[in-house]
Amino acid sequence: MDLIRIGDKLISRRKINSTLERIFALRCRGFSQQETARQVGVDRSFVSRLESLGEIRRGRRIAVVGFPVANKAELENMLRQEGVEYILLLTDAERWDFVRKKSGLELLNQLMEIVARVRDYDVVVIIGSDYRIKVSEALLGREVVGVEIGSSPIRGDREVNVEELRSLVRGLVER
Repeated sequence: MDLIRIGDKLISRRKINSTLERIFALRCRGFSQQETARQVGVDRSFVSRLESLGEIRRGRRIAVVGFPVANKAELENMLRQEGVEYILLLTDAERWDFVRKKSGLELLNQLMEIVARVRDYDVVVIIGSDYRIKVSEALLGREVVGVEIGSSPIRGDREVNVEELRSLVRGLVER
């Protein structure tokens, strides 16, 4: 039924749905939250809360995978601030531990899990050698953006410019 009783109040679902549709239509046509609220007869904060309630995601979904990076913690912090959902960064020591502490089958399975996971993202940023970037492009078959930190094979950790990476991520989200 279209009507709902809440205590002494009789609420019309049709009226609520019609108002919501009007709010969304105005916002999609470029009206500000304030202009929309004025036209519909609600508070601007209601329009804002309504959008927040229904928001799924702004921009594109990004994964960042990289090694060997010297400033891992700093990069991870910045990437989280920028809303990157999947981050896998390793130092040189961590990447070798990743390989050495697993059997061949365990390593293969874990690499396949990582590939399957990052394929769910719109863009994958690969921080690594020229060779790793090229292989990643072939393996992932989707938009891969490479941040080259040296020619293969890279020995030792490499510093990644945090602000350049931040700028890249922001550009990818907005595209």
